[in-house]
Amino acid sequence: MYLALLVIFLQCSGVYTQERVFTFNSVEIRAKPSVKVKNGAPMSIICHADISKSASFHLQHNITIFKDGKLVYMIVSDKGIARYEVPIARSSDTGEYECTVKADGKTKSSNLLQVWVTGMTKPILTAEKREVLEGEVVKLHCELPEEVPPLLFLFRKIKVNSTPKEKYVFEAHRNFSTVEFSVEEGDNILQFDCFGKRYVKHINIELESSEPSNRTLVTVKEPFIKPSLIIKSTSNITEGDRIEFECSTVVARMRDIEIILQKNKTILNSVRDEKLLKYSAVATLEDSGEYLCKVEQGRASKTTKLNVVVAELFPKPILSASVSKLDENKELTLSCSISGFQKANFSILRRNSNGDILLKNSRNLTMRVNVNDTGSYICKAEVKRIAKESKPVRISVYAPVSKPTLSVVNGLPEVVLGKPLRLICRLMMGTPPITFTFYKGNEVKKVVINDTYATFLDENIRQNDKRGYKCDARNNHSSGVKTSNILNITVIVPIQNVSLGSIPYGEVEDGSETVFLCSVEEGSWPIHFKIFKTTDHDTLLYEKTESTDRIVWHKETMSRQDTGTYYCMVSNRAKVNVKSHPITINVILASWQKGVIAAFVLILIAGAITLTAWWFLCKKKKAKGSSMEMSRSALATNSTNEKLARQHNDGDYYSGSGYIEDGENHMKSSDENKGPDLESAEVEYTEVEVSTLDPHRAPVQKGTETVYSEIRKANNDSTENRHSRIQGHPDAT
Repeated sequence: MYLALLVIFLQCSGVYTQERVFTFNSVEIRAKPSVKVKNGAPMSIICHADISKSASFHLQHNITIFKDGKLVYMIVSDKGIARYEVPIARSSDTGEYECTVKADGKTKSSNLLQVWVTGMTKPILTAEKREVLEGEVVKLHCELPEEVPPLLFLFRKIKVNSTPKEKYVFEAHRNFSTVEFSVEEGDNILQFDCFGKRYVKHINIELESSEPSNRTLVTVKEPFIKPSLIIKSTSNITEGDRIEFECSTVVARMRDIEIILQKNKTILNSVRDEKLLKYSAVATLEDSGEYLCKVEQGRASKTTKLNVVVAELFPKPILSASVSKLDENKELTLSCSISGFQKANFSILRRNSNGDILLKNSRNLTMRVNVNDTGSYICKAEVKRIAKESKPVRISVYAPVSKPTLSVVNGLPEVVLGKPLRLICRLMMGTPPITFTFYKGNEVKKVVINDTYATFLDENIRQNDKRGYKCDARNNHSSGVKTSNILNITVIVPIQNVSLGSIPYGEVEDGSETVFLCSVEEGSWPIHFKIFKTTDHDTLLYEKTESTDRIVWHKETMSRQDTGTYYCMVSNRAKVNVKSHPITINVILASWQKGVIAAFVLILIAGAITLTAWWFLCKKKKAKGSSMEMSRSALATNSTNEKLARQHNDGDYYSGSGYIEDGENHMKSSDENKGPDLESAEVEYTEVEVSTLDPHRAPVQKGTETVYSEIRKANNDSTENRHSRIQGHPDAT
């Protein structure tokens, strides 16, 4: 039963699923009446979804409309259409629109729709005051109702027969703005208006402007009238006359009023809270020019100009000198005159930084000069309290130059080859400017104009250049030129190609003498030589300064510690150390040391040979005694065994097959003991079988061993020479 119910449920579910199948065919968005709408007109944005269904069933739609990516409208409906109404379209409604439809887990969006609302709201302009004074400000307020920021405001100040003045103000968060315009001199009737502007994203980003606002009229009143400037004296003004100026105005209120008199931007006089300014002075030629009277109150300002010409009473005096350049202790005459004018008070003065020094109240001056009289001189002329100065005249008094001194800048008259030579020419006395001339030999190298010294740099120094240097000096004194002594320069040749050698070279016998030779190929004397031995810290062995290109150093006794590497370091006044290539010296044994060692070795060898011979002789004596005992007991086996055992213990036993033979020493010993009868004794060889056993030195040895011994008879009849042959047997006891 349960199985049947499950089958029925699945079938019903399949049928239900089949009934709710749908798909989006398209989602469309459009604007009504069109995508271009006039500002202030109604506008509708319509979104429509085209959906196909498998059957008729209820489907809920979630429809949202976006402008420039921001949500502006949303509705949930069972119909596939939505309408976003804009009753009054503004320029802020311009933008890209898009709608999205969601239904039962499915979503589809429309294409973008560009809508452009043309035009902006007419701005409204108001002025804080309709009547102002010169120098005050006009505060304006411009508003764009129903417009959305950001907005750009343009204010204009319009004056008759003049270009309007404009001010821009950007408002990011307000749909209104305020601005101030100052009221200037000459402003009478002013008009103001404003515009609103905004950036609109259409095909491209464009700046859209509103129509102009209403015009606002502002009346300007003068706080004071334009000032008048007059001269209260004769129209023809001459130097020495008193000149008087008057500047006046009419003001509405006296507070903060100021009158200023100027000439060439220099203020001559000023008054405050008064309507009249006066100024007077004795006229001079420099008083000619343009005068300006200015009246100020707050921001208001008015000016009046007046041009004044002052006639010259007498021209400037002229100072003349008998000579402008002269030697000390000579006479100088100064004369002052005025062209076409004789009656004047004259004075002659000398210029000084602390004030002019009066020399004489006269038109002429004669004096004997010295060097301190060098300077500028003027003369003054005064007529009717008008004083005028002449142009200054420069007088130069010269002391003769002393004999110049030429030297090297660093002090020593020498130079390193390849380095520049800097010379200086000095004077102890002489009035500048002084002309210095440098010579190399008779060739002019440099001309310098200076006060007390001059320098010369010679960069072309040659090794064999023998030309001397000199300099001369002269100024405007009549004594002429003075020349220095000739300066001879020593050219120092730097050290080049240092070499070090030794005799003997390479290997040196211990205790012998070694001669070191350090030499240079080129270099100026004196030369400083140093010989070093290379160690952890190089050791100085020998040094000497010589006026030669080589030194010889005798090291009388060499030792094993002198083995090592040696080099030579050389320098001269060029102050450059030059190092030679190193040489290696190995100290070996002397010949007599080798002879002593050889003699000692030979003595050791001879001793060893002597000891060996003595040991061998002793051994043969022992062997002879053993042989005699064996011959005496040859007939008794036990005695023989004991002898062999004793010989074995004495170390004269040979394992295996071999011979024990008596040498000539045994024979001679026997001959000496037995006498001459033994010489003719016959030798008898007897073969004896023996068994040997040494429990201390070797395991039991079995086998055949043969021992030969010579047995001489005691007499010719009874004694026989026997050759005993002892053959070991494995069963022997």
